[in-house]
Amino acid sequence: MSPAGTGQPGTELTDPLGRVRRSDYYVVMSKRTATPVRFDTDVAERLASFVAANPGMSLSSAANRLVDEALRASEHPGTVFRPGPTGRRAGLIAGPDVWEVVRAVKSARAAEPGLPEDDLLTLIAENTGMPVRLIRVAVRYWASYPDEINAEIAAAEAADDAWRRERELLAG
Repeated sequence: MSPAGTGQPGTELTDPLGRVRRSDYYVVMSKRTATPVRFDTDVAERLASFVAANPGMSLSSAANRLVDEALRASEHPGTVFRPGPTGRRAGLIAGPDVWEVVRAVKSARAAEPGLPEDDLLTLIAENTGMPVRLIRVAVRYWASYPDEINAEIAAAEAADDAWRRERELLAG
């Protein structure tokens, strides 16, 4: 038996009153509101493996991140989440990151301020080889999560600026 509130699925637990119960699932509770979640044993084991492969994550933070990403992908079909040098970020299925597409749209809009929407999207599609449908997926994701995508764009622009300064200094 283990102390109250601990243990793995399938283990016996003792509550503060000394009662024994069997645990067949994990319960994850939000810090803000009580939201108990019961995972099937197989899901809980995969979640535990995910946490073990991602040092510094707790079961709660891993579950929160994975649920958030799944909800975002459900809200914006065609998006996925992938790791990278700046952390996990939204990307298009079999395509670039969302921030890259949005940066291209912003650049095209700045260069062609009067271009109608359909013409703008066609221009970007022709220049990138990406279907208009996926460009729209990226723009819709950005519209829902602008701070996240704008932060990725800002980080990329800062890295571009640093690279340019380095090249200027070394090239003479």
